Parts: sequence; structure tokens; C-alpha cells
Amino acid sequence: MTHALDHYITEWERAEQRRHGQTERFAGTRNDALRRFLSFGFPTTHHEEWRFTSVAPIAERRFTVAPPLVSDAATVDLSPLRLPGVAAELVFINGHYVAGLSRYGELPRGSTAASLASVLATRSDEIEPYLARIATVERQPFVALNTAFLDDGAYIQLPTGTILDRPVHLLFVATPAANGDSLMAHPRVLIVAGANTQASIVETYAGPTQAEYFSNTVAEIVLGENAVVDHYKLQYEGTEAYHVGSIHVHAARSATCTLHSVSAGGALVRNDVVAVLDGEGVECTLNGLYLADGQRLVDNHTTIDHAKPHCGSREIYKGILADRARGVFNGKIIVRPDAQKTDAKMMTRALLLSDEAEADNKPELEIFADDVTCGHGATTGALDDSLLFYLRARGLSEKEAQALLIQAFVGEAIESIVNDDLRELAIAAAQRWLEARA
Repeated sequence: MTHALDHYITEWERAEQRRHGQTERFAGTRNDALRRFLSFGFPTTHHEEWRFTSVAPIAERRFTVAPPLVSDAATVDLSPLRLPGVAAELVFINGHYVAGLSRYGELPRGSTAASLASVLATRSDEIEPYLARIATVERQPFVALNTAFLDDGAYIQLPTGTILDRPVHLLFVATPAANGDSLMAHPRVLIVAGANTQASIVETYAGPTQAEYFSNTVAEIVLGENAVVDHYKLQYEGTEAYHVGSIHVHAARSATCTLHSVSAGGALVRNDVVAVLDGEGVECTLNGLYLADGQRLVDNHTTIDHAKPHCGSREIYKGILADRARGVFNGKIIVRPDAQKTDAKMMTRALLLSDEAEADNKPELEIFADDVTCGHGATTGALDDSLLFYLRARGLSEKEAQALLIQAFVGEAIESIVNDDLRELAIAAAQRWLEARA
């Protein structure tokens, strides 16, 4: 383990040599984050939050930080991943912003959709109150690692009263290294939605099927009073990739945040969501869908922290596991002593397509108030034999009947996606996964 940490020190020093124009304040933030990561190290299964997930495959490999592209960026084919009708589409290759591949429509006056590196270099005071303040490095080693390598990513800022009628797409694509190295990227996303704003933000992560690489992502989302933000994370990493990502939300009075997560790739995937409902009347919804086969592992950890009264939250995660794949869901709802009139519900469902697939579910409630309505549930099982019999009795083959029931299971998880284009993308990803198993 010490050898692995020494390698990250070397990579950090190499990355520091390439940085220019960033403020001393963020240099100190990176230094502190590196120290925190080195003191904690990679988590092991002895840590409660990582009990079901070993990150040894990440810790044992020597990933290198990819430099910015120097060749013609147009050689990267992004057509299958692009979204139509966007307000802006920012493209990042191996964690670095590529202006030549990005697209911009007409953003409302005063709004920002830009490379985080450019904002750090030119107007860092604008983001200092938020960056690395919402997602802290305390007891979060991968957040600390991301912050230590803080360099580029996306900054979305919406001034008071702004309404975006088209989504902003943040497209993160991994490409293999010419020299055969296993690359890593640590992109950061900061979204600041002012009071009375409305927006949809989409993060897409994708990469080559056979390349081994490591994506360690952090998103910080700040919602002002009455802000409404729909956030989508679509993860289509390659089958040899490692993806660790966390989303941290801080919501003010009467804000509404809806987070959708679709995980359809990666050898080892960990998704963390932490939402702090820090004002009365906040509404928070988490929807998740994950698909895994082979020996892949997908781990979803969520925390919804009801810090103020009269807030509501709804959460449902659904997974399909085949072969020897494993799925983990650990969902926690916290109700603080002053958070009376909380209304919170959580449900997770796992569908196992083989006897060797495994789902570990751990829903948790920590309630410190007495006037609340809270509940949780978890189910794990195979396809319903009676429904299979019903469909086969009407002329469907066994595979056709199974596919129809699986599609219905997936459909329930995707129907909450209101954007038609995004819903079609999620359906297509699930369809490709099903067809690959046919």
C-alpha cells in the first residue's frame, strides 16, 4: 500500500509542474487534500462504508495522469454520445476540456458554462465560497484524491431567476494512452444555481471497452432558494474501467433537486450521493438504475440529510445482476432533531438473473425527531415464474418472455426521466446490455 501511495505522490508532483495561473488558495487546498489522502490511504473492507467493496484492484495498479491533448482533437468520434438540442455541451478528454469538440448555444445573460481550469485562472474568487466546500475531504479518501489533483472540469453558474429550457451536457470521455499506460482522470464539476432558477444538467462518462483506466469524479451542486435542478449521471465506462464518483448537494429553502443515475459500464463502480436539505420545504428525489454482468461490481451509497423541517425525499434504486456480478446499495436517511414534519421514503430492488449473482442491501434510518413519516424497503429476487408462465402460454419463447419482464423492470426505473432524449438514451443503454446477453 505504501508503494501505491508513493506513486500517487510522484503523479501529483508531475501534475503540479504543469499548472500555471491558479491561485495560492487552491494550491493550499490541493496540498491539504493530498495530506488527507495519504493519511487515510485507500479504504479497505475493514471500513464500514466500504465493507462490501474492495478497491484493491484500484490501489494495486499504477495509474498515470493524462496530459492535455496535443494532437487534433477532431479525431475522437463523439457522435454516439452527443445530445441534441443542448444549451451547451462541454467535452473533456481524459479529464481535460477540449474547446474544439465543445458546442455552445445561446445561454441566458450572466450564466456560465465553462472549463473549471479557465475559471480558476481568471476569476477564482467567484467559486471560492463553493469549490471544495460542499464536498469536503474529511473521511472521504476518493474526494480527497480528486481534490488533490484538482485541475479541470466544468463550472455551471446560473444567476437569480435564470431558466434554462435546454440541458447543459458535460461529456467526459476516456481515451487510451499511446504508450500503453493505464490513465486516470479526476474531473471536478461545480454547479451553482441561484434563487428561483431552473436547469437540467447531464454528466456522461464513457470510454473504450478494452482499455484499463480510472475515473475519479466529484460533483458539487449548490441550490439557492426555490431553485429547481434535474441532474443526470449516465455512466457507460468500458468493461475494464474503474469508476468512483460522488455527488454532493446543498439545498436551500424550498429548492427541488432530482438526481438520476444510470450505471451500465465499468469493472468496479462506486457511486456516492450526499444531499443536505438545509432549508425548510426542500424536495429531494434520487432515482438509480444499474446493470452488471460477468464479475463486475456496482456499489451505490446514498445519504439524504434532513437538516430542516418540512422537507420531503423519495429514493428508489433498481438493479439487474447477471452471471457472478455483485450489486451493493447502502442508503441512509438522517433526520436531525429540528427536522420535524419530515416525509422520507426509500426503496431498493434487485433482480438476479443467475444463482451466482449477489445483491447486498443496507437501508438505514437515523431519526432524531419525533413528528416524522419515514420508511424504507428492500427486495431481491429472480424473475416471477408465474409471469413467465403466463407470457409463454401466449406464445412467447422463454428468452422473449424474460426479455419482456426485464424491460418492464428497467422501464419503471427510467420512466421518471422527463427529458425524452435522455430517457431514450437510458433505454438504449439498457437495450444494448440485454442484447449483449442474448
